[in-house]
This record gives sequence, C-alpha cells and structure tokens, in this order.
Amino acid sequence: MKGKFITFEGPDGAGKTTQMKMLGERLEAMGKKVVYSREPGGTRISEEIRKVLLNPSNIEMVDRTEALLYAAARAQHVEELIRPALEDSKFVLCDRFTDSTVAYQGFGRGIDMDLLNKLNSMATAGIVPDLTIILDIDPALGIRRISEKRVTDSGMEKDRIELEHINFHKKVRDGFLHLAVANPGRCKLVDAKQEMEALANEIYLLVKEVLDK
Repeated sequence: MKGKFITFEGPDGAGKTTQMKMLGERLEAMGKKVVYSREPGGTRISEEIRKVLLNPSNIEMVDRTEALLYAAARAQHVEELIRPALEDSKFVLCDRFTDSTVAYQGFGRGIDMDLLNKLNSMATAGIVPDLTIILDIDPALGIRRISEKRVTDSGMEKDRIELEHINFHKKVRDGFLHLAVANPGRCKLVDAKQEMEALANEIYLLVKEVLDK
C-alpha cells in the first residue's frame, strides 16, 4: 500500500475523535491527503449497521450478533473506503478498528478470542494499521466525560455501549492495555488525561516515526 493507515483506540471518553482531527489537520498542513473515518461506519452500509449496533433500544442484542455486525461493517468499510484510499497514497485516520473488537467483544463480552481473530481476518482481508494510538483513560473518568458532553449536546442520550456497567468498561480497558503490551511495534499507549495540546504533540511524534521510516 502506498498510503498510511493510522487507527485511534481506547476506552469510551478517551478523546479519540478530537485527537484524530488534530493530527489530520497537522498532516494536511504538511501537504498530505487525509481521509477521516470511524468504526462502525465510514460507508453508507456500515453507517446503517452502526445505527443498529449503537441504538440503546436494542437491549436484546446477543453478544454473537454484536460481534458479527461489527465484522460485517468492517468488511464493507475496508473494501469501499480504506483499501482504495491507501492505494491512492492517502493517510487514512480511523476512530477504532480491529483492536476494539478484541477489547470490547473479547475482553468485555468474553467471546472466544480465536473466533474474533478469524472474524477480523475475514473482515480486513490483509489490511493492518501502520500505527495504532491507544488513548488510555480510567473508565470512570471516560464515562463522566461522555455524560458531560451529552449535556452540552442538548441532552443527546448515550449509545448502547456507553450505557454498559462500569465493570464492562474496566474489562475493555484491560483489553487495550493487553494489546499495547502484546503489540509494542504497532500499538503505542498514551495518557489521555494530559492537556490536549501536549497529547497531540506526543501523538504527532509517534506518527513522525512512521513517516521517517
């Protein structure tokens, strides 16, 4: 692939979207062509699946259904958006990817990891991030940030995943910490509690290492 694929991961409320935008603006100022995306989502079909997955009314959704829907959204996302953008020498910045499946459906839901790895392999068809930024934050602080943001967003309700019990979110964080240790070459752990600009500078330095290779 001619382009670069950088993913942002971490517990809910870690500030992934904000930091992704800040990095993208920095890359664009350098003359890079940047594509912003998210999971689940990024394409029309994937966004429709997102609505089903995150709708707080869908409380009867079983864990296997959730895992399969995430994989389906990812498969469409990869083939319709990510792969073409990378082949066109663009920087693809994505809010969540395969590591979220491991953290949320694996550590959080307890689904067999071998099964999830097979689903990820099928969905990505060989696409692997060049760099994954894992923004680490205490789940209680992350959920509090989300609650405060929902107030400023005119009372917008939390999604189905954000509404999970705090113990679920703690398991998810454990999953991300595990991934950072297991994949030190690709996954870089950063402290999401620090000041926004300082965090953005730390992330840029990690990205610069990828650019300089």
